[in-house]
Amino acid sequence: MAQGTGSINSDYKDWEWSADAGERARLLQSPSVETVPKSGESEGNGLGATSALGAVFIVVNAALGAGLLNFPAAFSMAGGVAAGIALQMCMLIFIIGGLVILAYCSQASNERTYQEVVWAVCGKVPGVLCEVAIAVYTFGTCIAFLIIIGDQEDKIIAALVTEPEEAGSSHWYTDRKFTISITAFLLILPLSIPKEIGFQKYASSLSVIGTWYVTAVIIIKYIWPNKELVPAEIPTSPSTWTAVFNAMPTICFGFQCHVSSVPVFNSMKQPEVKTWGAVVTAAMVIALFVYTGTGVCGFLTFGAGVEQDVLMSYPSKDIPVALARAFIILCVLTSYPILHFCGRAVLEGLWLRYTGVTVEEDVVRERRRRLLQTISWFLLTLLLALFIPDIGKVISVIGGLAACFIFVFPGLCLIQAKLSEIQETRAISWWAQVSYGVFMVTLGAFIFGQTTANAIFVDLTA
Repeated sequence: MAQGTGSINSDYKDWEWSADAGERARLLQSPSVETVPKSGESEGNGLGATSALGAVFIVVNAALGAGLLNFPAAFSMAGGVAAGIALQMCMLIFIIGGLVILAYCSQASNERTYQEVVWAVCGKVPGVLCEVAIAVYTFGTCIAFLIIIGDQEDKIIAALVTEPEEAGSSHWYTDRKFTISITAFLLILPLSIPKEIGFQKYASSLSVIGTWYVTAVIIIKYIWPNKELVPAEIPTSPSTWTAVFNAMPTICFGFQCHVSSVPVFNSMKQPEVKTWGAVVTAAMVIALFVYTGTGVCGFLTFGAGVEQDVLMSYPSKDIPVALARAFIILCVLTSYPILHFCGRAVLEGLWLRYTGVTVEEDVVRERRRRLLQTISWFLLTLLLALFIPDIGKVISVIGGLAACFIFVFPGLCLIQAKLSEIQETRAISWWAQVSYGVFMVTLGAFIFGQTTANAIFVDLTA
């Protein structure tokens, strides 16, 4: 594919040694606006400089995010601590397996991004479906981010006003819809319009620190609880065997780092599948401890009465929690433009591929198209966020899409990669890998179908 100065985020050095959320946007670049050289072209350009330890750090940061706010509620829906941890452990095996499969297929196809691997290994139709899924996933995540902003601002404003918390809604300037809208128009929209987003790398580093701080606060508040907080009933087992599946969207949403994993693998000094297996295992174990600590401590603090956004369960005037809310707002303010950039890059790639126009030939129209895409995306996500009551409803939908990135597409890639091998006889290991790929696709399709159907059913009966 053609490369040139008109390509999106064309300076790959801006993303070298990427370790924060801001720099992960390049990892989702559409193949139609490709700017990263293939491995054979990378010599002398400073690529392949990430150590194994650095790769662990990047993958952990890619996995952790605002989704951890929903984990205590997920443990409640799953039926308690034992059910929640057991579900995480079972899914973690396949989550790590999917990351290893993607590295294997990336190495076999010599492609450097998630979409490119799916295109090269599985063909046009799965490739297009993958890009559409990424666009929808980033769109839904942006909605969740705006809802989170509203949640945190409600509590911060309640702590600042002199009237009781219940009276906060009596003033127009404390109305949730107004505060979300003014924050979005003044801060998020200006950050979303630029063609490049490398300038956000430093603010995004703070958002990573904020994520870890939130986990620490929730754990400390459980160990030294507020005596005024009395937890509701704490279930110890699922109400029905199907109740466990209600936690799947949150777990998939939380552990989904697969889309950004392929470029991380290719940026390593020694991009070998065996080394990568150790890297992602270590990274997922770290993420598991963070999510489990947040989920268990938040759930045990509030019991079945925990909010979908766990920070909403704490009193407004709790100073450490108020700081956590401020960190979450900062995290969301920097992450929304990044996710929008990723979705916009995919839409741009689909448009250029459909029209058959290269980036260099379409520089003038690109500016107008970018403004139209940005404003339309922004207004639609804002409108939906104003009328969706909590992040649980959004995560229940986009969590199903996350399952596709974790299970379905890696499974399809493994099946196609093994079927393309020319062998006179099929060894047992070959059949085992194909069977594993079929199981991955089946599991991912089940999670996607079950979570999506359940989300629609709950919305219709609400």
